[in-house]
Amino acid sequence: MSTSPTAPACRSCGGTLREFLDLGAQPMANAYVPPEQADEEAFSFRLAIGSCVDCAMVQLIDEVPHDRMFHDAYPYRSSGSTVMQSHFEQLASRFLAGELTGADPFLVELGSNDGIMLRKIAEAGVRHLGVEPCGDVAGAGEAGGIRVCSEFFEEKLAARIRAEDGPADVIFAANTFSHISFIDSVFRGIDELLAPEGVFVFEDPYFGDLVAKTSFDQIYDEHIFFFTVSSVRAMARRYGFELVDVERLPVHGGEIRCTLARPGTRPVSPAVTGLLAEEEAAGLTSPEVLAGFAAGVDRVCRELVTVLEEAKAQGLTVAGYGATAKSATLLNRCGIGPGLLPYVCDSTPAKQGRLTPGTGIPIRTPEAFRADPPDLALLLAWNHAEEIKRKESGFTAGGGRWIEYVPRVRIQGT
Repeated sequence: MSTSPTAPACRSCGGTLREFLDLGAQPMANAYVPPEQADEEAFSFRLAIGSCVDCAMVQLIDEVPHDRMFHDAYPYRSSGSTVMQSHFEQLASRFLAGELTGADPFLVELGSNDGIMLRKIAEAGVRHLGVEPCGDVAGAGEAGGIRVCSEFFEEKLAARIRAEDGPADVIFAANTFSHISFIDSVFRGIDELLAPEGVFVFEDPYFGDLVAKTSFDQIYDEHIFFFTVSSVRAMARRYGFELVDVERLPVHGGEIRCTLARPGTRPVSPAVTGLLAEEEAAGLTSPEVLAGFAAGVDRVCRELVTVLEEAKAQGLTVAGYGATAKSATLLNRCGIGPGLLPYVCDSTPAKQGRLTPGTGIPIRTPEAFRADPPDLALLLAWNHAEEIKRKESGFTAGGGRWIEYVPRVRIQGT
């Protein structure tokens, strides 16, 4: 590991960052260009990750300006997955049965996307507000019946919301808080908006799962932070809050849901001390573990390229499944282009007919995949593996085999 001379200070505590993994030059993970723009120079940056020597917060060394990533043409839609629909409906029910049972409760969601969670809150007649800076997805949320503010959340907006709506009983963020580099302003906004005994709940990728699964493709431009229980507790304390509960989640390849409150307003759950002990015993952010993770990344890339090269040499047809943001990291780090992976299919209309970022692989519809099934399919959307395999049961029934690379590279049946 090394301390980069140009590396920023830790975005959480101001400490020193030590870099432990460099994934090379990468494009913006959601920059899907049409074929006629294939020769235009794409914006790229060095995708490297480090750990703070003081608070152990794992984070990107460099970052892409947030307005280049989150804009009116942002393609991701949470409701595209039935698994995520069920996940957020269950969470909404939990809020409605717990934190939102007082007189005239109010919930604010940061990064509400197309309203997949807030719809259930709205249907229950509970006051709510989605803060979603990406215009297209904010519009989709409004069309679905939720109230949306299409801005970036920070201190001034929080003050305005409180003046208009009063304090929030719950502030929630899913796969959003880890995307925000200016967390000082966000925490000031949360402090401004949150009711005295309210909670801030967020769920994001868990660094422990990245290490356990060598799922380095979770590292891309949007993910600024990779949380551990230890680093979240330190961050919460720094900004005047307390980590009172934590829960591990199976979605998106492994996440943690953290509940923060003002000190002394809630008891600290045994789950917090339990996971802290697990992280300490594992040495989760120790130099040795981080070096082992980096070595695992190199191994996965070598083995995956070998599998694809051997398939091509044997005359087998191959396609990718899922033009995900994470797949941009994998394909660019491994140098996998149309020569090894002729096309990728994806169910998102905004991506179809375009090219994968940086590697220029055509993106087709799932119908094209079914019409002429390949011999092998590289499962790029591996975090939705069960859902995809159910949907594409005809592929395996016809003799097709999946190539997976998390937690290790393997071909189905081998």
